[in-house]
Amino acid sequence: MPEFFIGLMSGTSVDAIDSVLMDLSGPASRVITRSSQALHKELKKEIHRVILKRAWPQDVEDADREFARACSASVHRLLQEASIQADRITAIGSHGQTVFHDPSGTPAVSVQIGSPGQIARITGIQTVGEFRQADIDAGGQGAPLACAYHEALFRTREEDRTVVNLGGIANITCLPADPASDITGFDTGPANTLSDAWARKHLERDFDDDGKWARAGTIDQDLLHRMLEDPYFKRQPPKSTGRERFNLSWLRQKLDQYGKPVRNVDIQSTLVELTARSVARAVESHAPRTSRVLLCGGGCFNAYLVSRIRKAMRDVPVACTGAYGVPEKWMEAMAFAWLAKQHLEGIPGNIPSVTGARQKVVLGKLYPPDRA
Repeated sequence: MPEFFIGLMSGTSVDAIDSVLMDLSGPASRVITRSSQALHKELKKEIHRVILKRAWPQDVEDADREFARACSASVHRLLQEASIQADRITAIGSHGQTVFHDPSGTPAVSVQIGSPGQIARITGIQTVGEFRQADIDAGGQGAPLACAYHEALFRTREEDRTVVNLGGIANITCLPADPASDITGFDTGPANTLSDAWARKHLERDFDDDGKWARAGTIDQDLLHRMLEDPYFKRQPPKSTGRERFNLSWLRQKLDQYGKPVRNVDIQSTLVELTARSVARAVESHAPRTSRVLLCGGGCFNAYLVSRIRKAMRDVPVACTGAYGVPEKWMEAMAFAWLAKQHLEGIPGNIPSVTGARQKVVLGKLYPPDRA
C-alpha cells in the first residue's frame, strides 16, 4: 500500500514554494509529482521587508498567514495534478520560510513563517512543522536538517561522499564510507543569496539565469581574497548562517574596505567564485577523503556556478544528484516529507555531530486538521 506524504520548502532566495508528493511506503523515496509555485509579488515583497527590517513578531503575522495560504494553495495544486484526494495523504511536512536565524544568540532563535496549524486547517491534512526548534532546545544550531536524509539516500561503504546543497546558503553533508565514523555537515556560506541579490539590484531579475551575466565578467582575485577573510569561513563547525550575515550590506562593506572600483559584472563573477571556493575549502578541510561530490539545490541549474565548483574541487569528481535518480531541485522538499514520516514514527531526525545538539531528538511538531 502506498504511504503518501507531501513536502513543502521555500528557501533563502524567497522565490517559490517547492512541493513534492511522495510515496514513502518502501525504502526508496518515490516522487509521484512535484510543483513549484512562484510567490505572489506582493507576498515576496512583504517577506523581504520582514527579513530586512526584522519586523517581527507583531508585523510578521500578516506574512505568516499569507505564506501559509500560499503553501496550502500549493498543496491543492499538487493534489489536483496527481488526481489524489487529501484524505489519502498521511501528512504534510512544511519547513516554512525562514525570516530570521541566529543560532548563536542568547537565546538561540530561528523563525519560520507559514503556520503549520493553518496549513493543516485549510488542507484538512495533518501537518508537521517547526522542525528546527527541538534541535535548538537540545543545544543545536537547528540547521542544516537535510543531512539525515542525505545519509539515507547517498551513504555507501564504497567511498566517502560529500553532498553539497546549493540553495540561498550552501551546506555540506560529509558521508564517510566507514559506518563507525560520524556524519558531519554545516553551512559553508552563501550559495545563491548574494548573487541573486546583486542580480535583482542591477538586472532587475530574481537571479542570473544560468550564470550568463557572471560568465561575462572577470573574477577579481583581490576582492575575492577579502571576502574569504570573513571570520565565518574560518569558524569551526557546528555552524549555520543566513541572510542575517550574508546580504547586500555585507557586500557593500567588503567593497568599501576594498576601495577600488569594480564593474558590476565582475562583482557578480566574484560572488560566484566565492561560493565555489568556500565550498571547496570546506570539503578539503573537513572531508579530505571525499571521493565524490554530489550537488543538489537550485544552484545546480547555474551552469557557470557548477563549472567553477568543478574547477575548485580539482581532481574530485562532481555530479548533480539527478544522475543518481534524485532530482536536484526537489531535494529539500523531499527531505521535509521524509522528516514528517520520521516524526510520526518517533524517529530522531537530527544529527548531533552536524548541528551540535546534545542528543538525537524527534524533529517537528504535529498539527492535526480542524475538522469541526
